[in-house]
Amino acid sequence: MAILSKGQTFADADAVTSTKLNNIVDNAAFVTGSSGSTDDSSLEVNGSGRLQVKDGGISAAKLGAGVITNAKLADSTSAITGVTYSKIQYVANMKALGNTTGALAAPSEVSIFDEDDMVSDSATSLATQQSIKAYVDTTVTAAKVTPGTAVATTSGTSIDLTGLPSTVQRLFVILNGVSSNGTNDIGLQLGDSGGFETTGYDGAVSWDAGRTSFTSYYQLTEGLSSSSTCYGIVSLVKVSGTTWIATSNMSRGDNSYVFSMAGSKTLSGTLTQVRLMLTGANTFDAGEVNIYYE
Repeated sequence: MAILSKGQTFADADAVTSTKLNNIVDNAAFVTGSSGSTDDSSLEVNGSGRLQVKDGGISAAKLGAGVITNAKLADSTSAITGVTYSKIQYVANMKALGNTTGALAAPSEVSIFDEDDMVSDSATSLATQQSIKAYVDTTVTAAKVTPGTAVATTSGTSIDLTGLPSTVQRLFVILNGVSSNGTNDIGLQLGDSGGFETTGYDGAVSWDAGRTSFTSYYQLTEGLSSSSTCYGIVSLVKVSGTTWIATSNMSRGDNSYVFSMAGSKTLSGTLTQVRLMLTGANTFDAGEVNIYYE
């Protein structure tokens, strides 16, 4: 099999000259075709008799490991130049390429979670926009202050405010011009599914003239008269489980006293209702009460 065609042909008895010797080399050319100097697959002979790489002729098997470097890749100057998306390895569903190792490392697949409650609590995963919005919407909704409906305190010895959701963490009871037809003081009791609880309250109410402790309810006032009208807010905060801490500031309306109260109460169950009450047989005759909770 000939690889080169000679640049000079000799016949019998031809004289060897320097010109003919030079012609052997200078005028030699590679033989074309499948029986010649190339496989005509990766290499070919061009029209000048020179070897060249055939178009599309270098296969993956002909490339050495690591021979294609970053410097040999085209820079991206548009949406279709450089390494295109279609040339990147496929990524599994709900995965993104990233590095969560905490150190310099090759990228790997990072999970994308679509969890409205963020239950996985992962420090190395991503969340979808929809799940973030759902979680924030739920959290903000749960944490927002919800108003109740004002109830007139114009009759009866107690006013029950019911229907509190089990998720309540903080509760405000607002008294606006509340009074009675006698000298009974005003108290507040907490209730759960078993009813209102009348024991286990621990605290005291103080005012300019003294201090009074209580055990059967949160006592909000002391020394009222039939002409007293009370304004103020009772704040209840759940500490843990079913234990509630209460504080309040209440004015008597005639500016003669300001009552301050603090106390605690552990319920038998989840708080579901509160009762504004009078400490004796008198009845309410003016004002209103409302609640706000979160």
